[in-house]
Amino acid sequence: MSSDLKKLNKFKKNSRRSQEPKLVERLIKISRVSKVTKGGKKLSFRAIVVVGDENGQVGVGVAKADDVVNAFKKAKSDGRKNLIKLPITKSLSIPHNVEGTFGACKVIMRPSVEGSGVIAGGAVRIVLEVAGVKNVIAKQLGSNNLLNNARAAVCALDSLITKSQVAKKRNLDLN
Repeated sequence: MSSDLKKLNKFKKNSRRSQEPKLVERLIKISRVSKVTKGGKKLSFRAIVVVGDENGQVGVGVAKADDVVNAFKKAKSDGRKNLIKLPITKSLSIPHNVEGTFGACKVIMRPSVEGSGVIAGGAVRIVLEVAGVKNVIAKQLGSNNLLNNARAAVCALDSLITKSQVAKKRNLDLN
């Protein structure tokens, strides 16, 4: 009898794991940070990670720790907390032109024809690939800060809306 319960519990655990979406983690940058204290310099590492399911969900996470592995783990969990959902068209592009700003960084994104690929640089390319967008043109303006560019890209993707959402909003405004 107890062996049946163990098998049932094991099955429940496995079914929970299979329901969770499979997320992809891509590292943007690991930097070594030193803090000067009375006793000397204290070294730590800062990791910037993009997390997404390559099907319309993406998030950026940042964390610091005393070693690289823990910094990566912390940044990964921070990215999971900050996931956003974005609409993707049938041609695996974005629905319309969009701009996003964060700090001194500005990112401009435009939909592109099927087969053109992701035309973007640096952190914006990684964010778009992890989000599952395959055909888009993007340009970074302003600062070259990787973290701010990644956050500006997420901000731009967060402001995307579909035709049906616009129609629904207009119908509510007219009534």
